[in-house]
Amino acid sequence: MKVSRIANFLSLSREHPWELAPFSEPLATGGTVSVWDTGVVCFEPASPGNKDIVISCGIHGNETAPIELCDQLLRDLVEGRLSCRHRLLLIFGHPAAMNQGVRELEVNLNRLFSGAHERGDSPGLEQQRAARLELYVGRFFGQRSGAERLHYDLHTAIRPSKYEKFAIYPYTHGQPYSRRQLAFLRDCEVDTILLAHGPTTTFSYFSAHRFGAHAFTVELGKVMPFGQNDMRRFKAVDHCLRQLVSEADWMPAPLEPGQIRVFKVCREIIKQSDAFRFHFGKDVANFTAFEPGELLAEDGEHRWRVDAQREAVVFPNPAVANGQRAALMVIDYPLSGSELD
Repeated sequence: MKVSRIANFLSLSREHPWELAPFSEPLATGGTVSVWDTGVVCFEPASPGNKDIVISCGIHGNETAPIELCDQLLRDLVEGRLSCRHRLLLIFGHPAAMNQGVRELEVNLNRLFSGAHERGDSPGLEQQRAARLELYVGRFFGQRSGAERLHYDLHTAIRPSKYEKFAIYPYTHGQPYSRRQLAFLRDCEVDTILLAHGPTTTFSYFSAHRFGAHAFTVELGKVMPFGQNDMRRFKAVDHCLRQLVSEADWMPAPLEPGQIRVFKVCREIIKQSDAFRFHFGKDVANFTAFEPGELLAEDGEHRWRVDAQREAVVFPNPAVANGQRAALMVIDYPLSGSELD
């Protein structure tokens, strides 16, 4: 069996989504690489280090820069240009949507984890995919204990952002935030952190809550079509991920005060009906701030206004389905040393 079979799996999967799963073959640098399913590839080094790493992309099929970044990482690992020193699960989340260059086919895949895919009587393609991805992450993390568990779910945003690269830190249920993980994100040039305010049904929260992983939704810029990304803008995150995967003892430099900016979610704006609309333009960037009293959105007789403290908007999207989140509102948050481990 030739190594090129896995190295070319991504382009093949776009044409023949179910052709390549499952199979295994040896790695040129030692160990094995296995395809568990379309877009799900597991690397098992001969002598793995103390980290179990999940890197996912393409949960939304039109978020192409992370897909292209992970595609090149996959090829370099398989073809021996980069060594894999830790166990690694590389996930291309939604091949069917990638094939069509769309965010989703029916529903948002990143709202279907932590069992949300079980709701309803007739599960569609996204629900089925979420269920399988949960199983694969559980299988990967469940194969050994004692290793540090990491999950970086890479995305790009529909809108541009005042801070181009930012990460969502899933709700920790009172546990401290990881100083080392914040330092890693800083080295990736992801210097803006958004602290979630409660449980969600995202992929990163699933890994964090179910398996105790350090997990993050990482936004790397704005959505662009395949082949139109300036990959120089992702040089830092590409370098850090490669160091993490290939160096047994690699660590980021210590985090210093003032190197990251932190926001905290203060509320969600939920679309209730087709009458929903924002009171700001389509070109408003993520983290645009609004002053107390400003009208943000309306839905029939319901109005959302800024409260007493200045708020910024993240992920505004009036096209979501009724009952789903149309935006997050966030405030500056002075993260204290006592909240870090």
